[in-house]
Amino acid sequence: MSDKVKLWLINAGIRALRTAAQAAIAAIGSAILFSEVNWAVVGSTVLLAAILSILMSISGIPEVEGGASLGQLVKAGKE
Repeated sequence: MSDKVKLWLINAGIRALRTAAQAAIAAIGSAILFSEVNWAVVGSTVLLAAILSILMSISGIPEVEGGASLGQLVKAGKE
């Protein structure tokens, strides 16, 4: 695995964690009382947000090679 792909994985993971945290804040904040938080909904919201973030990052993230897609990075690593 090339260094560029590893860098992409790290940065995409950081983006996914940040997105998941933001989704959790939104889901938890929708309850009037902390005891009324539906943790199953929070968990599924967080998981879906993280998956969608990773899928969106496949098309490219600005932190790696000026926004190159994952496919471009993999292809460049084989050359």
